[in-house]
Amino acid sequence: MANIQSIQPMQWLNRLWGLFAAMLLLGLAGYAGAAHAGYAAIVIDPATGEVLSAVNADDQNYPASLTKMMTLYLTFQALQSGKLKVDQELSISSWAASRAPTKLGLHTGRTVSVNDCILGMVTKSANDAASVIAESLGGNEGHFAEMMTAQAALLGMTSTHFANASGLPDPNNVSTARDMAKLAMALYRDFPQYTHYFSTKEFVFQGQLIRGHNNLMDRYPGMDGLKTGFTDASGFNLASTAVHDGRRLFAVVLGGRSASARDNLMARLLDDAFDNQPTPEALVAQAGVSSRTHRVLAALSPIETAEADETAPAHRRASRGCTPHRGRSCPRVAKSHKSSTRLAHRHKSKKVVLASQGDDHD
Repeated sequence: MANIQSIQPMQWLNRLWGLFAAMLLLGLAGYAGAAHAGYAAIVIDPATGEVLSAVNADDQNYPASLTKMMTLYLTFQALQSGKLKVDQELSISSWAASRAPTKLGLHTGRTVSVNDCILGMVTKSANDAASVIAESLGGNEGHFAEMMTAQAALLGMTSTHFANASGLPDPNNVSTARDMAKLAMALYRDFPQYTHYFSTKEFVFQGQLIRGHNNLMDRYPGMDGLKTGFTDASGFNLASTAVHDGRRLFAVVLGGRSASARDNLMARLLDDAFDNQPTPEALVAQAGVSSRTHRVLAALSPIETAEADETAPAHRRASRGCTPHRGRSCPRVAKSHKSSTRLAHRHKSKKVVLASQGDDHD
């Protein structure tokens, strides 16, 4: 055993940190539950049902704000049945107003329209708006989460359980890339009259311009939805759909290490899928964060206050990553640049920029 007096302060610090990290990872085995909280991806052609690419597609992960796609599914269902109306004003409870960011900043005792709730969820990923819808349709958010899980089962989402309407961190709010893709396809199949909402990039709420987080829609030709998501436990998530030459594909990425890495991977997945070839698993892994890292991040961020979208400053800094305009190449998206350039000729009105331009405000 080393002489205690001979150990320098920095050595003590390193040993203590090592002990803390080991205890943290051991303790997190229970926290992680059934979810692996690792990287995953899938691309599906809804016309044929063919899976064009899949990596860890059936591993349970934390969907974060992709959860709101089910909240929106039940909202569209209520609109279609007449239970809700687009211009209907809904009461804002203290529970809904108190939801953690990101949010519209709704106030207790006031009202908000169904239309603004939908737009708030699609663009800003507003957690308060999700809770307003949940309480209006389910009486309380807990019951609404049960409705969400029941609907997931009806859609064949066999590995999904919802614990809330927003995707705010909860170890019981889990899904898979395959299940999220099924939900995305169901939204477009069952409610074509409402899918225009998913292409909304911004809207005005109470005199304020609310901008969306789905920046890839501006950079990938033919992409017209769906939803972003982020928590420390989940990493950066994205569900997307795009159309080229009349062919629509759906794709999901879970567990991206940054918003830019996630977006670049999504572009590559779609490029490869439109070319009818799978994306190498190594490229998917390169864009993701290991499950061990996710668990550490989740433990260091209090679960009660974590944000359910990608506005955390630490991750903006972490996501700077690969930026070709600074003179570096991005081998993980090299093909994406090539094929998107080809696709750009089909969509001359848009310019493809697949790499992050500075900070991510996703």
